[in-house]
Amino acid sequence: MRHVIGGLGVLVALFGLLFTLQGFGAVQGSPMSNTTTWSVLGPIVVLVGVFLAFMVWRPRR
Repeated sequence: MRHVIGGLGVLVALFGLLFTLQGFGAVQGSPMSNTTTWSVLGPIVVLVGVFLAFMVWRPRR
């Protein structure tokens, strides 16, 4: 179950990266392109995904 949740965290981080790139206009062809909202929310989603994966996969004592 830990691997599934960790994988979900990585997936969330990848989606956040995509949102960030769309917000900055690096990925075209979407209503999200060149939008300040996604330029701000994308990195937040990345941090949430990385935090989730880190918390699940960190070594236990």
